[in-house]
Amino acid sequence: MDSMTNVLSDSVMQMRSLLGAVADISWAAPAGDVEWSCRDTAAHVADDLFSYASQMIAEPQDNYLPIDAVIDPNATNRQILDAIAMCGRMLELAVENARPEATGWHPYGVSDGSGFAAMGAVEVLVHTYDMACGLRLEWKPPATLCTPLLDRLFPNSPTGDPTAVLLYSCGRAPLGECPRLDAWSWDATVPITH
Repeated sequence: MDSMTNVLSDSVMQMRSLLGAVADISWAAPAGDVEWSCRDTAAHVADDLFSYASQMIAEPQDNYLPIDAVIDPNATNRQILDAIAMCGRMLELAVENARPEATGWHPYGVSDGSGFAAMGAVEVLVHTYDMACGLRLEWKPPATLCTPLLDRLFPNSPTGDPTAVLLYSCGRAPLGECPRLDAWSWDATVPITH
């Protein structure tokens, strides 16, 4: 298994563990500072993972495929977590079974399997943080998962605690003297190796 797919798998496990414990309460609260409810944020994560898997399988070079994963409005929170886990596993399998040179389009740069797995992991971890804030849970992404994501998608990020740097880089929190970012993006392009 690619190391970045391990990060993705572990990120999904973090989300399921944290949010599975509160799956029986309402997720109607806003997800931190995001415009969506916690429930809509979870549905967004499933769709992102599905879309990233689709990009790796179909390898489009100029746009997203015209397809979305849609959560049934009657689904329980636990079923949404199951859907996220399935979409995460689908992305892992798409990356693991892709041709080594396979790439797919993303608005932040045409990317490879490692990049799509990393983007999926960031979506899972950062939106788990958003939902934790909305549901008043004390949780932050583990530094061990943040470090490889910063290396892959935020190569010019500031130094410091990896968790704090990831949340800063994704516009979630200030970092020391640096104010919270109003606009941000990652670099999805395939790194040049010599």
